[in-house]
Amino acid sequence: MLDLPPVRGTLTADRSLADLTWMRVGGPADVLFQPADTDDLCAFLAGLDPSIPVFPMGVGSNLIVRDGGIAGVVIRMGRGFNAIEIDGDKVIAGAAALDAHVARKAAEAGLDLTFLRTIPGTVGGAVRMNAGCYGAYVADVLTSATLVLRDGTVTEMAADALHLAYRQSTIPDGAVIISASFTAPAGDPIALATRMQDQLAKRDETQPTKDRTAGSTFRNPAGFSSTGRADDTHDLKAWKVIDQAGMRGATRGGAIMNTKHSNFLTNAGGATAADLEDLGEEVRKKVYDSQAIKLEWEIMRVGRREGEGSAQ
Repeated sequence: MLDLPPVRGTLTADRSLADLTWMRVGGPADVLFQPADTDDLCAFLAGLDPSIPVFPMGVGSNLIVRDGGIAGVVIRMGRGFNAIEIDGDKVIAGAAALDAHVARKAAEAGLDLTFLRTIPGTVGGAVRMNAGCYGAYVADVLTSATLVLRDGTVTEMAADALHLAYRQSTIPDGAVIISASFTAPAGDPIALATRMQDQLAKRDETQPTKDRTAGSTFRNPAGFSSTGRADDTHDLKAWKVIDQAGMRGATRGGAIMNTKHSNFLTNAGGATAADLEDLGEEVRKKVYDSQAIKLEWEIMRVGRREGEGSAQ
């Protein structure tokens, strides 16, 4: 085990991450750290050898952990980081709070964060990836994010300092988001609840929500502007170009491009992380060869391929 500072939370060496991801694949973390609270996280990072990499992980909803696992320390936050508070038109949510829970609690208070209801994952990941749907994005409502930097210091960064763009941000390397503050527009609680139910019904009708996926696999080809909005209005969608390349239903090992929605890479049973990533790369090649369109991954792939000695 790595030489690590003492903690009040939990340190687990060689912890398999497969059961912590929606895809149910991947190797172990060298060490999994579950901090008790912010002070525990700060002290740990301050005392950790700067050469040891850290990787913050949410609920693994948009993630493929490669079969060789992740070098260094994976940090996964739990109950000490999932509080949701309402203060006027402000919603302050811990990084481990589920997006769906934030949307529901805000709606009950007459605040509109309904776009978060159908986004799988946690607030930390939503901020890092500038998550969005139905034409709304985290960038539209985020006021600030509070982070613990790699040296253990706490800082609050205004939304504009994070340079939120299409599915990306400029979170400092090694930093861990611990909470975010949103300014939400007002709305009628009943109307907001109805809207969320409609969104859920639409999602379930069009997406394979009962299958083992990690959400949308590739960014829509229109999604390269700094505004991040072209994605939701442009006709050029990832699933369309995948279909045109003849890759709907394509398989590799236990992986398949879902037949219900071809932009959902799926573990159909017994897939390895390599099966999933390699099928995704095959799709990218087929789309480029047939249409000269370069699909970009939306799913994050992290760690080592089987047999590799260092993280990628």
